[in-house]
Amino acid sequence: MSNFVWSQETTPSELIPMLEALEFEYPVSSRGRGLKLQFKRIKDKDTVSRVTRKSGSVTIEYTSIAAAARGLGNAFADVDGTERTPFSSLGIMLDVSRNQVMKVDHVKGWMRRLALAGNNLILIYAENTYELEDDPFFGYMRGGYTLEELQELDQYAADLGIELVGCIQVLAHMQSTLRWADVYQDIKDTATVMLVDEPKTYALIQKMLDFWGKALRSRRIHIGMDEAWDLARGVFLNRHGYEREFDVFNRHLAKVNGMCKKAGLAPMIWSDMYFRLSNPAHDYYDPNHKVPKDVASAIPKNVRLVYWDYYHNEQSFYETMIDRHAEMGFPPVMASGIWTWSKMWYDHVRTAATIRPCIAACRSRKVRELCFTMWGDDGAYCHYDSALAGIVFASDLAYGSDDEELTAARFEAICHADYASQIIAGEMCYIDSPAADPVTKMLLVKTPDMIWDDPLLGMAFDSYKRKDPEFDLKLVDKCDEILCHLLPRIDENAAGDVAHAVNTLRAIMTKTELRGSLEAAYDAGDRVALREIAVTMVPAAIAAMKEFDSSFREQWLNTAKPFGLEVIQVRNAGVIARLEELGRRLREFLNGDTDVIDELEARLPLSAPSMRLHTHTKIHTAGQIW
Repeated sequence: MSNFVWSQETTPSELIPMLEALEFEYPVSSRGRGLKLQFKRIKDKDTVSRVTRKSGSVTIEYTSIAAAARGLGNAFADVDGTERTPFSSLGIMLDVSRNQVMKVDHVKGWMRRLALAGNNLILIYAENTYELEDDPFFGYMRGGYTLEELQELDQYAADLGIELVGCIQVLAHMQSTLRWADVYQDIKDTATVMLVDEPKTYALIQKMLDFWGKALRSRRIHIGMDEAWDLARGVFLNRHGYEREFDVFNRHLAKVNGMCKKAGLAPMIWSDMYFRLSNPAHDYYDPNHKVPKDVASAIPKNVRLVYWDYYHNEQSFYETMIDRHAEMGFPPVMASGIWTWSKMWYDHVRTAATIRPCIAACRSRKVRELCFTMWGDDGAYCHYDSALAGIVFASDLAYGSDDEELTAARFEAICHADYASQIIAGEMCYIDSPAADPVTKMLLVKTPDMIWDDPLLGMAFDSYKRKDPEFDLKLVDKCDEILCHLLPRIDENAAGDVAHAVNTLRAIMTKTELRGSLEAAYDAGDRVALREIAVTMVPAAIAAMKEFDSSFREQWLNTAKPFGLEVIQVRNAGVIARLEELGRRLREFLNGDTDVIDELEARLPLSAPSMRLHTHTKIHTAGQIW
């Protein structure tokens, strides 16, 4: 990559903070030798960057700081030309509530990459991972951001042309707070939902709004209000009797909206509850039931609705849902997804299958604001840095570029890593199968299932076996194929840590091979094979799990605060303990101390239904105590 030099005298002052921030990591400076950078602000109805080269210089024409940064990213990658995007706001939503809170310095590194990819928006999703004054149990032991940390991030984002927006919850998704019953009992409706119409509920919400109003310069705030499954079904029902959920929901929104107005904040909410409450199945995407007119008319006109959809691969579906929002009087903000949840590594296959039609629909329906969510459901165990490949890919699509070679060049210039390896590593969860997923056209075998599946119970293994009797053989072959590609790059860690991907693959392979061999040998009564499993395969699986645990810890502590790591370490240690138990049980069986291994006898036949297990709590035990 060439060196780039800019001049303090001729560079527009609005770009100097961005350039100074980028000097920390990239070959751009106001001193020394290199290609001379020249910037020229232009007027255009769309965000635009234009990069042109002449001998010894690069000119970047731009309409915003984000456009200038995108142009600079293109210059780093030796990509010239003009780009446009219809999106006035483009960025990500970073989940810091599902177990992991990214370190401040690491977030800054992400901000640099986001800016160079042309993004100007970050929503930071924090349910209770921020510190409220005089409220020590709000976010207790969760590593929440302080006011000063968020103000520091906000200034850094502003320097890079990025709007940092708080994304909180003021109704549901509050279980991590409401668990402290002695403190929050008076505002608890159900285990996850706060009590509507209770003055103490609004006192807490006021504290939240005050915090974010001080923390960030953006006057926009996302107040959540999604997935309130049991709204008004707990203490509220006992206290007030039955009331239509729509009315309770809108009344609560009106109260919080009024509080936002007084604080000078402009709220947005997830839109799903309006669509869910309109049908008996609580289905967000149900095409047959409309939101009642009286409900739509009661939504405050200043509230922005955010339509989230990470699941569909038909452009027409997104268009229909966008139209339904517009018919209610609320053209939506679009939230698509860069798939990080229920994954150990960024899933490019599903991301590409859903983002492409979503962006096409947004262009068709002239949606102006687009973000990509990056959830951490069930523990935030995905190696988030691997998703930088998804960020560059999604950004390119938003700018109208769907050229894999150009995306690879941008990614390698911005993230200092090999794009193909990051993408291929994420394919560890897909195999060809007759039981193919309708979106990806392959069978998705969730990597957490294979790593944390109990080696004696094997509930996840057996569930996949009922989908495809050869899934284990196919999965091991797929992982081996990916390993062959990754091993030459095992020292690469500027984006996703390839060594951790290798350890993840080896843990999946050894545990999958172990369970397949165990079932086959036990069913056949092959005592020689069972002894080989006890002597060789069980120790190999234990060693692989220890390597996985070690690299997991390393990448976590490199990028995130330590809080939440305990959850994953307990899971890993539990699997290791259960592998040791499997070794003991095999030896007892082979020595004649027992006639059967009960867990292997209890397996369901292949003809039984396959179950979607989703989370760790459902794959390591059939009980409810964990």
